[in-house]
Amino acid sequence: MGRLRRVTVVSLLMALMLGVQPRGQQPSPPAQPPAPLPDQATPAPDQPIFRAGINFVRVDVIVTDKNGNPVGDLTPEDFEISEQGRPQVVETFKLISLDGGLMATTPPRQIRTDLDEESEASRDDVRLFAIFLDDYHVRLESSLSAREQLGRFIETQLGPSDMVGVMYPLQPTAAVRMTRNHDAVIKGIQQFRGRKYDYTPLNEIEERYAYYPTETVERIRNEVSLSALKGLITHMGGLKEGRKALILVSEGYSNMLPPQMRDPMAALPGVGNPASRDPNAGVDSLIEDRAAFSANNDMELDLREVYDAANRNNTAIYAVDPRGLSTGEFGIAQNIGPRTDRAYLSSTMETLRTLALETDGRAIVNRNDLTAGMKQIVRDSSAYYLLGYNSTFTATDGKFHEIKVRVKRPGVQVRARKGYWAFTAEDAAKALAPPRPEPPKAVDAALASISAPSRAHVVRTWIGTERGAGGKTKVNFVWEPVARTPGDTARNSEVPATVSLTAIGPDGGPLFRGQVPERPAASPSTGLPGAQVSFEVPPGKLQLRVSVEDAAAEVLDSEVREIVVPDLTSPGTMLGTPELFRARTNPELRQMKADLQARPSAGREFRRTDRVFVRVPAYAAGTAPATVTAKLLNRTGQSIADLPVTRSAAGDVSEIDLVLASLPPGEYLVEIAATADGGEAKELVGFRITG
Repeated sequence: MGRLRRVTVVSLLMALMLGVQPRGQQPSPPAQPPAPLPDQATPAPDQPIFRAGINFVRVDVIVTDKNGNPVGDLTPEDFEISEQGRPQVVETFKLISLDGGLMATTPPRQIRTDLDEESEASRDDVRLFAIFLDDYHVRLESSLSAREQLGRFIETQLGPSDMVGVMYPLQPTAAVRMTRNHDAVIKGIQQFRGRKYDYTPLNEIEERYAYYPTETVERIRNEVSLSALKGLITHMGGLKEGRKALILVSEGYSNMLPPQMRDPMAALPGVGNPASRDPNAGVDSLIEDRAAFSANNDMELDLREVYDAANRNNTAIYAVDPRGLSTGEFGIAQNIGPRTDRAYLSSTMETLRTLALETDGRAIVNRNDLTAGMKQIVRDSSAYYLLGYNSTFTATDGKFHEIKVRVKRPGVQVRARKGYWAFTAEDAAKALAPPRPEPPKAVDAALASISAPSRAHVVRTWIGTERGAGGKTKVNFVWEPVARTPGDTARNSEVPATVSLTAIGPDGGPLFRGQVPERPAASPSTGLPGAQVSFEVPPGKLQLRVSVEDAAAEVLDSEVREIVVPDLTSPGTMLGTPELFRARTNPELRQMKADLQARPSAGREFRRTDRVFVRVPAYAAGTAPATVTAKLLNRTGQSIADLPVTRSAAGDVSEIDLVLASLPPGEYLVEIAATADGGEAKELVGFRITG
């Protein structure tokens, strides 16, 4: 019966994951670095450190003494590995000892793009952490305590090169960024607000089931959280083969509620529930016992899917229970007897222990101070042995292969991954296929422009060019306020109102000077704050001095940009700078298309619900206009689809509609080509879909 109920839950879950938008999210060195290990064992000269192949298996092994301190003087001969009970030969051996970049002489690479994230996370000398803030299964009061301790953990225990990401249940994995900007992560965590047993809908999707029975809503929440957890695990597995740590902040899971909380409608607590005022309802009931048995079996299967995914992706789950020392699961207002209360507390806590135990992590439960347990997370990721062997089993059976590791030295504790999932024949074919060619440099440049850094942290700017009069080039300058990071209270008063812009020519003389806008205003088409200005300058080098001011003319920030203004009067086919426009509704889209002076978007990140189009001027050498075509490309430069191009009322300007609703989150490119008697010109525009 419990399995049948999951059909409806899964259907609702699919609607949730497709319809809900994600929530929003310089390193400071740890105060106490991990204790140094003895000298690393050096492999024999003829012993390779890394091997590749579909039969090759790598296993990370944590070895500690009876006091929990890492043991760092073992040799390959000290280890015995068996797979499915059959002994295996250790062929590669390495002691991994990491400090998070504390001793590095150069600062770590900052994570700005997906390519940065993938290349840095895959390195063996980088520790990878993820924090899953399960607000559906944490009470509000518990979350307030947890976010303080999590912030302190990131601030004091992680090093400059450590990468960490944060995810909520309703957030798509594509929006999760593993980053080294620990300050931004801490600020995001400060917005964590638990919602356990609070059924107030916060979005349109939650409103759809707000009037379902509370037990159904809890099952939906379980499915959402555990499915998101599996997605995060898979995402981490794709970034790094070695050991990874996932910190699960949750008070545990249950597929059942006590009778006192089984309200017919979750949005109306207590209404229509005759057991809501009876603290002993369900006690010593055979019906309740049978229902609990069925619900627990369902939960065991749900948890198995999670820890199987974790073992497949070599990810250790560290379950952090923010309740601290607790004597019961429910509050006084919920009117539940002590026996039932303790039973649910034990049951939910056991789910956390199961996830941790089955994935070689730890359950940090029954503690008011989480510090010691959180430190262990870093220690486990800082010192371990990386062993490799070629499996003697069939490489393409697609089955789970159990691994057991034993150390011959007495008195030590050994922890290792439970096993791995073998390749299927299809997986093997992909693994043995030749590598894909590197994307062209123009593709890399277009992708890099999506997250192009700016020294002005309160506004985002965009600069484009088009043909001007008298042999000059028109420069278009646009600014928009930067969206505030959740929890960034320091910037509450930093509201940009105007930008002072000065354009300096190669000889040091000013070519333009002015306020943008002269008076604070919003875009006539979008109603959004920000402004644009256009001015004409000769082609060549140009320095732009930008000063951001608030309504009281106080300078909030400044930056200097160096650009090269192209000569768009040259013979041949040429393209001006493509402009991207974002509308929220169809009427707004029509208004922007009718307004040839509409302000383009300074950003390159959009949601699938946005209406986006591109304007680009194309110049031909002769009298005949250039023919403009456009394609949508993936982030490697491969074509996805042709895009429709229409000529606007401006004559030499073409418009390209982008339909984002059917595209998954990720990075994309628009390739624009103009062909005329003077030849062909191409331009790439990068953009990102966040959810």
